[in-house]
Amino acid sequence: MLTIKSTCGRARRAAFSTVHGTIETPAFMNVGTAAAIKGGLDAFDLEAIGCQVLLCNTYHLHLRPSDEVVRALNGLHAFCGWNGPILTDSGGFQVFSLAKIRGIREEGVTFQSHIDGARIFMGPEESMRIQANLGSTIAMAFDECVENPAPRAYVEASAGRTYRWLLRCKEEHERLMAGDCPNPKQLLFGINQGGTYDDLRVGHMQQIAALDLDGYAIGGLAVGEKAEEMYRIIDAVEPYMPQDKPRYLMGVGTPENIFEAVALGVDLFDCVLPARNARHGHLFTKRGIINLNNQKYERDDRPVDETCVCPTCKTHSRAYLRHLLKAKEVLGLRLCVAHNLHFYNQMLAEIRASLENGTFFEFKEACAKTYSERI
Repeated sequence: MLTIKSTCGRARRAAFSTVHGTIETPAFMNVGTAAAIKGGLDAFDLEAIGCQVLLCNTYHLHLRPSDEVVRALNGLHAFCGWNGPILTDSGGFQVFSLAKIRGIREEGVTFQSHIDGARIFMGPEESMRIQANLGSTIAMAFDECVENPAPRAYVEASAGRTYRWLLRCKEEHERLMAGDCPNPKQLLFGINQGGTYDDLRVGHMQQIAALDLDGYAIGGLAVGEKAEEMYRIIDAVEPYMPQDKPRYLMGVGTPENIFEAVALGVDLFDCVLPARNARHGHLFTKRGIINLNNQKYERDDRPVDETCVCPTCKTHSRAYLRHLLKAKEVLGLRLCVAHNLHFYNQMLAEIRASLENGTFFEFKEACAKTYSERI
């Protein structure tokens, strides 16, 4: 259930109740693809950096260790030690971006594993069964993610297929939740597709909104189009998204992207960007992004961000972090990823506070671009 606490224009401050706890929104979901944050963070670290939701991936966990193994170990929460909400992506994006596609048809997709080349089939029913075995808090419907730009005729056919797949996901999910599974209260989100064609996006959103799902995502963005095109699509689609359900913008993005999307009414975000940047020494600060690989930080005894209260900044200097990265010490990855994820979670906490006190647009104007710029 979504409870809207306050608004600033179209921006919403809300609370989303789930069986594994309440998600205060807008919120950033921390990406742990294979039930782990790349960089060596565990469940205790996630609590320390303010994480609310862990995002894991159906495709990767199905291949290794397998969803059957996770089910036998009482689901993802018991498996990785995280007690808060977990969202599982359907695997659709990875099937189309990582695997060698052998055929897309109405039944689903046949592809080769990126691990060993094994031939695998995944469709709506298979995705729902895998996610039911994983026992996540939120399951995502199986969809096709189309690269932008793409020919209108193909995008229109793909969106139609994604809708039919959603109908099958809903039916199979209801069947599974009535049986024996790790989390019989698992929620199901549908995904809006339609490329960069406003009318296709709106028509598809109207179709899926009528299904009364637990939440709705906007997928297929940040995959080749300009940021302005992405904002235009969100702006066009949002009026047709149910007001009483959470809205999730998949795979986005930079701090500026997040501020802009919050202003357009989005509640949930995920992106590999902060953790991936951290592993390469690019760290977020209130003054912009610093690159620890630069020579000037070799003797810099300041924390990454002097205003930050994350465990990394409270204890370690830029010089030490730079040394760890240069020496290829795993600790360097862990400390840098912890900082960047704390930065994102703290940024969303500050966005929530600004929505509560009516200063969101002033906060956005002051910080959105600065947080995303490189120093």
